[in-house]
Amino acid sequence: MRRTLIAIAIAAAVAVPSIGQAKTFRWAAQGDILTFDPHSQNEGMTIAANSYIYEPLVDYDKSFKVSPRLATEWEQVSPVLYRFKLRPNVKFHDGAAFTADDVVFSIHRAMAPTSNYKAYTTGIKEARKIDDLTVEIETSAPNPVLLRQLTNVFIMNKAWSEKNNIPKPQDFVNKEETYGARNTNGTGPYKLKSREVDVRTVFEENKDWWNKADKVGNVTEVIFTPIKQNATRTAALLSGEIDFVLDPAAQDLERLRQQQKVVEGNEYRTIYLGLDQKRPELQYSNIKGKNPFQDIRVREALYRAIDVDAIKRAVMRGLSAPTGTMIAPQVHGWAESVHKRVPYDPEKARALLKEAGYDGTLNFTLDCPNNRYINDEAICQAVVGMWAKVGVKATMNAMPRSTYFPKVQSFDTSAYLFGWGVPTFDAMYTLQNLIRTKGEGADGMYNLGNYSNKELDVIIDRIKTETDAKKRDADIITVLEGHAKDFGHIPLHDQVIPWAMRKNVTVIHRADNRLVADWVKVD
Repeated sequence: MRRTLIAIAIAAAVAVPSIGQAKTFRWAAQGDILTFDPHSQNEGMTIAANSYIYEPLVDYDKSFKVSPRLATEWEQVSPVLYRFKLRPNVKFHDGAAFTADDVVFSIHRAMAPTSNYKAYTTGIKEARKIDDLTVEIETSAPNPVLLRQLTNVFIMNKAWSEKNNIPKPQDFVNKEETYGARNTNGTGPYKLKSREVDVRTVFEENKDWWNKADKVGNVTEVIFTPIKQNATRTAALLSGEIDFVLDPAAQDLERLRQQQKVVEGNEYRTIYLGLDQKRPELQYSNIKGKNPFQDIRVREALYRAIDVDAIKRAVMRGLSAPTGTMIAPQVHGWAESVHKRVPYDPEKARALLKEAGYDGTLNFTLDCPNNRYINDEAICQAVVGMWAKVGVKATMNAMPRSTYFPKVQSFDTSAYLFGWGVPTFDAMYTLQNLIRTKGEGADGMYNLGNYSNKELDVIIDRIKTETDAKKRDADIITVLEGHAKDFGHIPLHDQVIPWAMRKNVTVIHRADNRLVADWVKVD
């Protein structure tokens, strides 16, 4: 039935007639876009799809330099105040004029309790309108990465949002359905034409886009089809039913290189394992009355039991770069000194478990997505097998991303696989979200295992506002080293991302794995 739905969706796409210079671009990935509320889910592919429709004040150019978008210029008036001049004559898709009211509304919306975008508004004290085309953003303290944070704060139309009862973001974790999850009104290069969840999403060109004259690509219609099965995605590309696959299977790459086209590069995303370290009793485990993961010996044992080189060779087929830290080399703050892994040592792992009182007695559940990261379920299977060799029985609980993210984001997990990209290209994004103890705003928002080190929290809070580059960089290293000594998480590898496409398609590969539709050319 699923294959039939895919075939129908693709056939419908093929049937669309070409009018003049119209160019249809059909692409696929293993999972679907989670929502079209642009402040609801901080998830890579969802952000990418929303960027077809919505725009930020500032954006990245092809070299990831901050550049103008809906703001034409900005100045830092004081250490805690930025003033932005807004682009005139910009229209939303419904024809409404873009003004400062929309910017202020959107920033406040992204700061709301149900927002999953607090990482991008952290440190913002207030946004205020000066006039229709001028906005000021005040921070509570100096923020050296504010502009990079704002690249992912998409601007919505205030009047449209209020009219449709979506003044705050969709509560995705609690499975709320809102008008804004399936309906859109942005200023960007494409409009949402139709949406069938888990089947097909169609975007049409915004013919009134303010930047149409400088558009790099030539695509007038984008059709996205989620196709979970690797073989089915590959077959669809080879047959010409689709033009592009975001996440081709590693085992198919050689054939795709020969028959179509593949481009690849290192992503800024780190794949890692997290462990519940807060609950006094581990929730999904046979151990009662205590939490084994609160014992550093157990965490170290689970780390040492994993052979990341074997995962790279047998599971990833070379599409990974093993790491011992929580940030990738493209991220500011990375250093070779924190990159080195603690050695694979199953004998030491077994000894540590025995010393901790778990000699073949530890059982727990490992939660895992099966359609989000490259070979995510297979990675979990490999890890489960490696843990078994040291006497740990982990039961894998794999599920689609649409189910997985609400589960783990509500902290309903004992152990989990996750991937973390860094849109700001600065380590603070990781330190605050993943390593800091859970607190207000973005503090610990994705620290889903509730790792906590109060001494590191003090340093992380200092990094947030430190403007002395040398002091800031030294503090970043201190936190990464301290977290590694605690075995706070188990980093596995940084992803290497291949994109596969037909020979007549030209794209610009990005380290954030974001397919920018208005940069795509179809010959």
